Amino acid sequence: MIIKRFDRQEELDRYAAHLINTIVREKQHPVLGLATGSTPVGIYKAVIEEASRTKLSFGHVTTYNLDEYVGLAPDHEQSYSRYMNDHLFKHLDLGKGNTHLPDGLAADPEAECRRYDEMLAQQPLDVQLLGVGHNGHIGFNEPDAQLHGRTHVVKLKEETRKANARFFDQAEQVPEFAFTMGVGSILKAKMIILVARGGDKAAIVKKALQGPITTECPASLLQTHANVIVLLDADAGRDLIEDGTRFQLVHS
Repeated sequence: MIIKRFDRQEELDRYAAHLINTIVREKQHPVLGLATGSTPVGIYKAVIEEASRTKLSFGHVTTYNLDEYVGLAPDHEQSYSRYMNDHLFKHLDLGKGNTHLPDGLAADPEAECRRYDEMLAQQPLDVQLLGVGHNGHIGFNEPDAQLHGRTHVVKLKEETRKANARFFDQAEQVPEFAFTMGVGSILKAKMIILVARGGDKAAIVKKALQGPITTECPASLLQTHANVIVLLDADAGRDLIEDGTRFQLVHS
């Protein structure tokens, strides 16, 4: 695990974007695992800017998103499908049909989970971009005594719904359920980029990266992966203990 701490948000965004774009540039059929929320917005902007500047095509790229709300249509203003289109997809030359999210309106949620897993099995992720929730969730894999390895429908914790309420007009509009890629699928990615920003994430970052590995903190399971790059701003990384035998902290 490599941990990099940045003094400026723009530097973090550009670094993450360059990691992603390098995979796009070097792989014949790159498969990207993508995330939503406030954390990746600047990264996606930097991806677009670098791709435009270097004339990098995304025509050969396939993408899979971590999650989608149950009950929201793809064109709903708070669906993750709409988020991805607004922040990334419409700005790149992605091939038609090459972007994938769970169908929030699927009539048979269990069948939709199986369909998504079958696609992931056929196209393993070269990289998975992740944020981390205040309770340690990754994707919508919430803390629990046991976790699902595969795509599933999860009932969102109240603290997660409250954290996401800022994106909706009213808190009660936040869906109670969501599709999420399972932890097992996330850990199969060849590379994982974990991003955290702000002092309110400092405690969970320390717990996830330097605490015990436990399903009660799903992000801690990333400690078992062989190729994780953690990108933090100065505040999110303030509680970490530098330990050269396990971590490499690089201050920008």
